[in-house]
Amino acid sequence: MFCFLCRLWALAFIEGVNVSQTENTLVLEQKNRLNIGISKCLLGENVRYDGNNKRLEFAVMRLQPYANYLAICPEMAIGLPSPRPTLGLYRLRNQQIIIRFNESRNDAIDEQIRLFSQQTITKLSTLCGYIVCAKSPSCGLNNAKLLDNDSLEFISFTDGIFTAHLRDTYPWLPIIDNQQLMDSESQDHFMIRVFALHKLNQLKNKGLNRNKLLEFHSRYKLLLLAHSQPLYRQLGPFVAKIAEWDNLDDFFIEYRNRLMLLLAQPATRENHTNVLMHMQGYFNRYLTADQKKSFTDTILSYHQGQTSLQTVISCIKSYLIQYPNKYLSEQYYFVYYPEPLPK
Repeated sequence: MFCFLCRLWALAFIEGVNVSQTENTLVLEQKNRLNIGISKCLLGENVRYDGNNKRLEFAVMRLQPYANYLAICPEMAIGLPSPRPTLGLYRLRNQQIIIRFNESRNDAIDEQIRLFSQQTITKLSTLCGYIVCAKSPSCGLNNAKLLDNDSLEFISFTDGIFTAHLRDTYPWLPIIDNQQLMDSESQDHFMIRVFALHKLNQLKNKGLNRNKLLEFHSRYKLLLLAHSQPLYRQLGPFVAKIAEWDNLDDFFIEYRNRLMLLLAQPATRENHTNVLMHMQGYFNRYLTADQKKSFTDTILSYHQGQTSLQTVISCIKSYLIQYPNKYLSEQYYFVYYPEPLPK
């Protein structure tokens, strides 16, 4: 797969940003940019316990031109210095999990970070993605160490306090950590989800109506098929009953949950192959026998890992120029495959 940033190039996301705050919601006044939360240390700020940072080149050098970043460090936000004593997650005898200084049994820090998390996260509903710092007791994503508070023995890996509250509050929100973003396929998967939620948020901000929601879903059909055919088959009948919903806001909430759950399933080569075969059917009546065979061979070559998905996409795009098809040309499946952006 091509780098997802190459795909975002076609979206032209480079415009200004203003930040304001209402009573209940942090408002990122964006001009088609992606509203993304991020751990401050990943942007190169020296806010970590050791006085250093965990600068993520992907975020700083490649994604930043397309993003409105909201950078947060829960530990610094409650007044802790950098450098500072290390923090850890501990399970008490009553099974409660707290965050405290490793060399101190004083758990006052837990109350402060939890209060900050609760007050801050409720204002993040405009975000379409979040990048957290791996292994952090405040921001880790299922990889922060949890220890027994009495024996200090390792129990398991879990979410940091801030991330756990973030996931509980916004279960549909795409969240990833800096370690996962070292992998190009994970980058692609994260950004597909971020872009989908971004478009859905835009749709809501402009005012919901049934026709726009149906149009949105129609344009995502092929991409959804590439991620999960079982969940796609469940989502279709749900969307078909949109007229039965008296409250469109309620429908939107349920649709968002189902859509983001579906896109959370990684796309597979098998599913992509099925989608490509499906698209081939739109052109069969126009193609000669030799062209059909060549088209099929190209798809099978991708399925066997001998050629790239971009090669097949380019083939389909060339046929779309010769034989225009409104439904196919409007599919978001194609948005992610424009010409590569120079590095």
